[in-house]
Amino acid sequence: MSRVPVTVLTGFLGAGKTTLLRSLLTQADGRRIAVIVNEFGDAGFDGGLVEECAAKTCAPGDIVELTNGCICCTVADDFIPTMDKLLSRDRPLDAIVIETSGLALPQPLLKAFAWPAVRTRATVDGVVTVVDALALSEGRVTLDEGAVAAQRAADDSIDHDDPIEEVFEDQLACADLVVLSKSDLVSSDALAAIETRLAAVLRPGVRMVRSHGALLPAVLIGLNSAAEDDMAARVGHHGEEEEHDHDDFDSIVVTPSPAGSVDAMRLRVSDALNLTGVLRVKGHARISDKVAPIVVQAVGNRVELSFARPDVKQAEHLVVIGLKGFDGDAVRRALAG
Repeated sequence: MSRVPVTVLTGFLGAGKTTLLRSLLTQADGRRIAVIVNEFGDAGFDGGLVEECAAKTCAPGDIVELTNGCICCTVADDFIPTMDKLLSRDRPLDAIVIETSGLALPQPLLKAFAWPAVRTRATVDGVVTVVDALALSEGRVTLDEGAVAAQRAADDSIDHDDPIEEVFEDQLACADLVVLSKSDLVSSDALAAIETRLAAVLRPGVRMVRSHGALLPAVLIGLNSAAEDDMAARVGHHGEEEEHDHDDFDSIVVTPSPAGSVDAMRLRVSDALNLTGVLRVKGHARISDKVAPIVVQAVGNRVELSFARPDVKQAEHLVVIGLKGFDGDAVRRALAG
């Protein structure tokens, strides 16, 4: 029996994973692709965005959203049962795509493909790591380990690793393909410098492609890496540790009151995003006197707002993710307007 190829789509918060996944589903050309979307925190958002564009590709039940923690920490409770259900469906699947949380470590997920319930029925076709080129160019994530080490040596108060850097390193260590997203927002010289820095830390043979948000399915599917059989080459920052957590990060869900205009909502989100420790804001909100909800996507200093279709029925709340200890009350005040 042939095994279903699985693409693991990983990358840090706001890198552009969902945008890439939506593009993939709209170009499926008759292939039946199931999707597992994992969210950090208790409320989902990305799953709804995926469902909007997957009607012709995915049958009912083919899109599963896991929202009770990073998938790397809930393998036994969530991932294995979900995979078993998808692989047991009457109509065979052509592929499965797993979009991990932006804080997930890929290694524990790959190890799960050795579990009896999965190993004879699915294989990891490839790990696609989406890297936010704009975030790298702005220094919101770093590849310069030497500079970080020198900073720690010069400052005794810096006595632990940067949790963002740790997650980013692990996602890169697992990659079979690196997609440089938002490459249209970065100069050609900066992109070339980023690619040089990435090439120095990636495993030999890992390809890099630039993306403005869309890539052909043939670029993402068909890598034939069997990544679960190559774990020794994919050890990241956390090494062989089986136990890990995400105590360095936290999330809250905020239901803001309607804003008087799109600009007013943009200002609210910007104010929240500028608070210390806040990394990501996403979800649906309401503009007064508008039938359709507004989709909020914000990371770094970039706030993107667009109206959803009027018939989209999504909970109107915003998910805010940040470093542990960020001021949730201040975030709620900012988003309240």
